Amino acid sequence: MERRAVMQLLAAISAGAVIPAGTLETVLSGIEHALSSHTDVDEWEATVQEYDESANVRPIGSLIPDLTADMLAVGRLLGRGNPPLVQAGLMRVSAGLGWLLAAQLEDIGDRRAARVTWGTTRRAADASGDRDMAVWVRSKEASMARWSNRPPTVALTLANEAISIANGHPSKGLVQAYVVRSCLAARRADARETETELNALAETSEHLGWSRWLYRGQGYAYSLLGDRRAETVLDHALALYPPDATDHIASLRMIQAMGMVREREITEGLEHALTNIRTPMSAQGRFVVGEILTALPEKARNLPAAQELRALTA
Repeated sequence: MERRAVMQLLAAISAGAVIPAGTLETVLSGIEHALSSHTDVDEWEATVQEYDESANVRPIGSLIPDLTADMLAVGRLLGRGNPPLVQAGLMRVSAGLGWLLAAQLEDIGDRRAARVTWGTTRRAADASGDRDMAVWVRSKEASMARWSNRPPTVALTLANEAISIANGHPSKGLVQAYVVRSCLAARRADARETETELNALAETSEHLGWSRWLYRGQGYAYSLLGDRRAETVLDHALALYPPDATDHIASLRMIQAMGMVREREITEGLEHALTNIRTPMSAQGRFVVGEILTALPEKARNLPAAQELRALTA
C-alpha cells in the first residue's frame, strides 16, 4: 500500500495535479505510527487558525476538501484514546475545523451537509469543555442562519443559547450573538429592540476592544432601519480594515449599496453593488443582493444594472 501511495504521489507531482486525498498520509503513516504516543494539540490549533485566516481570502468553498481531510485525521486521533487534556484539546480542534467546514458548506448552498456538520460541531464544542468555543459555534451558526434563508427563529434560538452559555463572560462569540439579535430586530423594523441589542453589543465590543464588530453590526442594522447613522459607522468600519481584507471590505460596501437603494439613491446604489460584488458569492453576499433587488421600486427593477445584478445570483 505504501509503495502504491508513493507512486500516486510522484505521478501527481509530475503532472502538476492535486495530490489524491489520503495518499500523503499513507506515505507518512510509518512515521506517524512511531509518533503516535504524542499528539501536538497546539499544532492543530495553529492549523485551525490558518484556515480561519485563509477563509477570508480564498475562493468560496475552496477549503472544503482540506477541512474534510483534516477532520478525518483528527477523528482518528480522537478514536485512539488520549489523556483527558489531550482529548479535550482535540475536541476543541474538531469544533474549530467543524464550524469552518459548516460555514463553507453554507456558502456553496449545501444546506443539508451544513446542518449535519453544525450538529456535530456543537457537540464537539460542548465536549471540549471550552465555554468560549461553545458560545462561538452557536453564534457562528446563528450568523450563517440569518444569511441562509433559515427561519429567523432558528437564528434567534442559537443566538440566545450562545448568550445563555456565555453567562456574561465577554468573548467574540458573545459579540457575534448580539450582532445577530440586532440584525433580526432590525429586519422586524423594531427600532427599540434593535437599539437595546446594539447597546449590549457596544458594551461587549468595547470591553474586548473590537470596534470592527460594533461598527459592522450598527451599519447593517441602521441601514435596514433607514437610520442616517449607517453611513458614518460603515465608514468607521471600513477604516479599521487593512487593504488585503478584501472579503470584509466587499461585504461592508455591499451593505452601503443596500442602504443607498433603500434611500432611493438607485443608480448610485446599483453601481456601488456591481463594483464591489464578489463572485462566487457567499451566503451573505447572496442575501444582501436579494435585499438590494427587493428594495428596488417597481420601475427600477428592469434597469440594466438591476438585471446584471440579478443575473449574478442566478
